[in-house]
Amino acid sequence: MRHLTSLSACPALWRSLPCPSSELRLDFVLPAGQSFRWRESSPGFWTGVLHGRVWTLTQKDDRLWYAVYPKTEKEDGTQKKATKRKLQNTTSEAIHTKDIKEEKDDGWTNERIIMHSKDYKKDSETLEDYFQLHINLMELYQQWGDSDTNFQKVAGDFSGIRILRQDPVECLFSFICTSNNHISRITGMIERVCGALGNRLCRLDSVDYYSFPSLQALAADETETKLRNLGFGYRAKFVSESAKTILNKHGPDWLGSLRHVSYKEAKSALCSLPGVGAKVADCVCLMALDKPEAVPVDTHVWQIAKRDYMPQLGQGNKSITERVYREIGDFFRNMWGPYAGWAQGVLFCSDLKKFQSPDKGPKARTKAKTKCKQEIATSCKM
Repeated sequence: MRHLTSLSACPALWRSLPCPSSELRLDFVLPAGQSFRWRESSPGFWTGVLHGRVWTLTQKDDRLWYAVYPKTEKEDGTQKKATKRKLQNTTSEAIHTKDIKEEKDDGWTNERIIMHSKDYKKDSETLEDYFQLHINLMELYQQWGDSDTNFQKVAGDFSGIRILRQDPVECLFSFICTSNNHISRITGMIERVCGALGNRLCRLDSVDYYSFPSLQALAADETETKLRNLGFGYRAKFVSESAKTILNKHGPDWLGSLRHVSYKEAKSALCSLPGVGAKVADCVCLMALDKPEAVPVDTHVWQIAKRDYMPQLGQGNKSITERVYREIGDFFRNMWGPYAGWAQGVLFCSDLKKFQSPDKGPKARTKAKTKCKQEIATSCKM
């Protein structure tokens, strides 16, 4: 099969949700280091894995458009019979075949399109939850701007930056890999571990997509060795040991249960795991455990805090101390309120995008490019 690269390609697979760009900008949210599973497969079209399925997303006319690809593994006899029975019972609830543009070269068939289009309500709910679209982002921007003139300066050019609500297991083990690392390398590591330990979902344009590994796969005895061979270095031990700790001491549903405790309790619980410090714990609290007040502080955020808010903070320190980390988080929580982590995400993203902006003068671009490389390379360091 091929990636969908336009809304006119196989239109029966596309669905949409009302979603203005002021509430969501895919080009800001998906590549900025929250999740490492999305690629811009063609300009404005993002393909990635969400909830064990492969999606392509795009935006047009204040709508979020999405398509979910059918799995391409061979079905056994039982599955084929079940599929046949469901198709025989399909009536007006399914998409009209006249709307289906069947492209045999791409691997699309009427059967697959009908079967995967019937879940559109569930799919829309998945996206609404993932992007937390029930939260009014414009109202939050207004509140943050009222209390922070610096935020007000950047907000106009960087609307639609919101926090994802990710699977806790995927989020935790992805961010364990961020220690002393940068986004492109983390992305490669996540791709490799999914290919080695996850389940194959489908192939698009000669690219295989895999689900994120289960806790059981990450905790297997041979996993650490496999991860070292995949280039994980010392992080391989942290991944393996954290997975084993969760299963042996807490159980497979423990991470999800942390959504129902306080931010302080959830962060403390996460920090008890091998390889999980304050920054990784805050990332997981913010992006997977419904703790919008969590403010992850890395080297990049520390630089923003010193440059724009707290110039005397941590003077003379070459790294972020526990005290400095705590003071930055408390400062932003006091200024921005209960969604401080979301506001911090806007400034973090806007700063990266500003350095990479193509409309700056040559001198500014050269200086920005050098600074951007230095900061992104250390953006995930503690």
